Amino acid sequence: MSIDTATAAKVAKLARIRVEEAALPALAQEFNNILGFIEQLNEVDVDGIEPMVSVTPMRLKRRQDGVTDGDMQRAILSNAPDAREGFFAVPKVVE
Repeated sequence: MSIDTATAAKVAKLARIRVEEAALPALAQEFNNILGFIEQLNEVDVDGIEPMVSVTPMRLKRRQDGVTDGDMQRAILSNAPDAREGFFAVPKVVE
């Protein structure tokens, strides 16, 4: 795929970037360089390679996924400026 100056101007307009007419050929060349690098990456054989979370081998911490009520209602509501009947009370904003 090749990017010409008209396409580079359109991309710049869509990105809301002002590019002078004289700079459009250089911008188109930069786009072509980026696309060329992406094409090189597409040629790499990654079959059988597991996706990584990090470059260092590590395991993510895991916990049991269970539903709880938290049992902290009283502690949480103690920080509220106004709490009533176990809920946050807020002023009415729509009349």
